Amino acid sequence: MSNAETPAPKSNRRRLLIILAVVVAVGAVIYGLYWLFYARHFESTNDAYVGGDIVAITSRENATVLALHADNTQSVRRGQLLIEFDPISAKVAMDAAEANLAHTVRSVRTDVSKVAQARAQLNAAHVALAQAQSDSRRRASAGDAVSGEELNHARDAVQAAQASVAAAESNLAEAQATVEGTAVARNPDVLAAIARLRQAAITLGHMKLYAPVDGVVAQRTVQIGQQIAPGTPLMAVVPLQSVWIDANFKEGQLEDMRIGQTAEVTADIYGGGVTYHGKIVGLGAGSGSAFALLPPQNASGNWIKIVQRVPVRIALDPKELSEHPLRVGLSVDVSVDVRDSSGPAMASGAAVHDVRGDAGSDGGAQTDALIRRILAENGA
Repeated sequence: MSNAETPAPKSNRRRLLIILAVVVAVGAVIYGLYWLFYARHFESTNDAYVGGDIVAITSRENATVLALHADNTQSVRRGQLLIEFDPISAKVAMDAAEANLAHTVRSVRTDVSKVAQARAQLNAAHVALAQAQSDSRRRASAGDAVSGEELNHARDAVQAAQASVAAAESNLAEAQATVEGTAVARNPDVLAAIARLRQAAITLGHMKLYAPVDGVVAQRTVQIGQQIAPGTPLMAVVPLQSVWIDANFKEGQLEDMRIGQTAEVTADIYGGGVTYHGKIVGLGAGSGSAFALLPPQNASGNWIKIVQRVPVRIALDPKELSEHPLRVGLSVDVSVDVRDSSGPAMASGAAVHDVRGDAGSDGGAQTDALIRRILAENGA
């Protein structure tokens, strides 16, 4: 009885091994089909990070910090006041520029009046010359009735009158050279004074720093009362609504990678529950080692081949970014669909977007109105 029951465990073990072999074979076939028809058309890497612009907020003037209106982690809107500087010196310079413009306008008006004065003097010199010439001709025709000395005096008077005319013409030309061809408001001296006034308005405008873009404040280093030199970094604004992904793929993964191919991105901060969708907008111009401070010199010494990585830039869907914001520098996983390799291998335009801040202002309409008022008040 016991001999008849002995083969049962061996039979069960053989059955289990067969089932296991079948499962492994089916799994291998399924994985082979998956790789053949799907997985081999995707390139993935976890050497990828969130990139973004870091817009520096710096001072353009020597100034003292008077007030701070934003701090790290605070979201700000474009045009929002960030920092105020002490405006006293700038206001004094502005007042001096206004006074200089008014003085220059009055000075130019004086020069204009000198033209009329010089023209009147020239007319008077012409009249005196005509009288002297008439007297000289009358005495010359009188014959012996006029002495030679008197005739010489008449001729000398004509020469003196001619010299007076020449001097008056020179004075008129000099007066006209200063103001001729332009109205008072377009006179070079007045335009130079207006430029100095605008420069003072620009300096006064720099006493307040505004956010150039929408974003989140970071790297604030400035403190109230601090004396700031031009170009000193004060804080940064990071526009998180326009970040991108820099994925570093191995050089062997770039064969079929093209501009416009779609990509899926998962971020460690949200786990696998949130997937971002994007597309390739640019491939790097070289590997990271090529742009290192000390690039490798493979032509000397012993050489060991090291697989290089090239950064690939991926733009993300703005709607998905607004729903699940990312931060610059976060780690992500990237998978690129390379089935469609018909796109260009090099980007032809901007990689992601055009970030544009404020270039500064010369006071705008307010300064223009001030200039017109000064010109009108001083007769220009």
